[in-house]
Amino acid sequence: MKKRSFKGIIITTVIIITSIGLIAWVLTNNKKKNEAKVAVAAKTSSDVVVKTFTVTKQTVEQNFGVNGNFAPAAQMNFASENSGRVIRVIVDEGSRVRRGQTLAIIDAGTLSIDLESAQANLQNAVRDQQRYENAYKTGGVTQQQLDQARLAVQNAKSRVSQSRIRVGDANVRASINGIVNKRYIEPGAYVSPGTQLFEIVDVSRLKLNVAVNETQVARLKVGDKVQVKASVFPDKTFTGRVGFIAAKSDASLNFPVEIEVANTAANQLKAGMYGTAIFDFPQTAPVIIVPRNAFVGSVSSNQVFVVDAGNVARTRKVIAGRVIGDQVEVLQGLNEGDIVITSGQINLNDGSKVSTIK
Repeated sequence: MKKRSFKGIIITTVIIITSIGLIAWVLTNNKKKNEAKVAVAAKTSSDVVVKTFTVTKQTVEQNFGVNGNFAPAAQMNFASENSGRVIRVIVDEGSRVRRGQTLAIIDAGTLSIDLESAQANLQNAVRDQQRYENAYKTGGVTQQQLDQARLAVQNAKSRVSQSRIRVGDANVRASINGIVNKRYIEPGAYVSPGTQLFEIVDVSRLKLNVAVNETQVARLKVGDKVQVKASVFPDKTFTGRVGFIAAKSDASLNFPVEIEVANTAANQLKAGMYGTAIFDFPQTAPVIIVPRNAFVGSVSSNQVFVVDAGNVARTRKVIAGRVIGDQVEVLQGLNEGDIVITSGQINLNDGSKVSTIK
């Protein structure tokens, strides 16, 4: 019985020792695996994860179109110069008129009386001047009195001229060629200075008013030919030229541009219609283009990060050119095949290790 008990103790001891050894081996093996994982994680965590873009040369499409409204080349609102009753209105809305043509006649009775009075005053002033000149020769009047007489003649002549102008203004005449768009008066109406009479517009030539951004305006100059389309005539193309480019942007940071357009013989284009100006530029040689978000901070910083050998980020000074939507032309500093970083720059310094993702 004692021998059996001793053998059981030995077997139990061996089993315990074996179990302890097995547990120690498992723990040691797990520790090595964990240390390897920690080492890999530590190495990975030291690399900054970034997105990249491979630099290539691209042909930039420079053509663009902008929408606007047609406006008349000339528009005139006629107002009365004098007070009086309208005797006759010669034109109606829609009438074509030429410069110098009489549009309406206003009663000039009172104006004629004013002219006659001014002429009579002038004659009296001339006679007074003659008397003063004769008296001055004999010493009867002073030089100052003679000068006052001469001044009175000049004033009387001015009043006569003004009265003649007012009489002439009684006949309202067109100062531009065009079409009577609105007529505000009727025969028998009494008008006073400033009363609106007619609105005349000239649509033989029109202006297409558009607004372009800073990138587009840099490529325009006065005199450039432009293709113009009208929304109501999709099958027709009109020829225009740039007549005006604003020197200052508007509140939206766009630059107003006026395009002069010749209308058809039938004046099919109307002021107020919608139109599109199509600016066509010749093809240019391919240029280096990078995404706008490749720049550190902003395009004006002229600085990007490139991935160097060994997955190391290096700062690179560049010279930016045109901004084309979400892309930027690079004039100097990059070559085809360079890899620029497009995201993650905030965590980078010159020499940082990076890990790229697609």
